[in-house]
Amino acid sequence: METLKGLGNAKNVIVLRRIKEDGVEAFAGSVRYVRAARAGGLHRAVVSSSANCAAVLAAAGIAELFEVRVDGVTIDEDHLAGKPAPDAYLAAARALGVDPDQAAVFEDALAGVEAARAGGFGFVVGVDRVGQAEALRAQGADIVVTDLAELLDQQ
Repeated sequence: METLKGLGNAKNVIVLRRIKEDGVEAFAGSVRYVRAARAGGLHRAVVSSSANCAAVLAAAGIAELFEVRVDGVTIDEDHLAGKPAPDAYLAAARALGVDPDQAAVFEDALAGVEAARAGGFGFVVGVDRVGQAEALRAQGADIVVTDLAELLDQQ
């Protein structure tokens, strides 16, 4: 009988193969927003619980948009608590040399919004990709958008 770890490893082999063979399609509005943030001189980090984050960013062609990556590998190596604990976000802020209260978190998961609030981040953007705008607000999002490009369009 397969172990849970063995099944997870087998799944990961399939995921990595699919990433390599099929690529990854990034959300165009999100890429536009991150490029604008970079052009504006803002620091940028990606925080993900996935151990495959680096492969996903590379396959999407956007790895260079981020100065810091805190991912499943980092979380494991540094023994960081997962969401809803703010540890991964706080690690990213430290790596960027930014105080959390001067930083924004952009998050589509309820636990991620909760983690950003718990970490004392200055602004939390909920990204509603699955129809949970009210729940994101209830968890503490300051604003909820369906696409980060909406933030560029607001004047």
